[in-house]
Amino acid sequence: MAEKKEKELSFEESLLNLEEIVKKLETGDVPLDDAINEFNKAMKLAKTCDEKLKKAEDAITKLVKDNGEIVDFQVED
Repeated sequence: MAEKKEKELSFEESLLNLEEIVKKLETGDVPLDDAINEFNKAMKLAKTCDEKLKKAEDAITKLVKDNGEIVDFQVED
């Protein structure tokens, strides 16, 4: 079965893959070329996770008024 691209992975799958790469790199038993490749994969996964978190944050900080207008959520004092 083909591996999903980073954009197709859920946030949780991306985070799990990122954690696995970090654990592998922390052992220090990875050849340099492999470590560089794994690092590049980790950076792509980290970027994907960051983008998904930003989208989620944007989505939950918006309110839709009765008239359909979308406004930023603000806590009133």
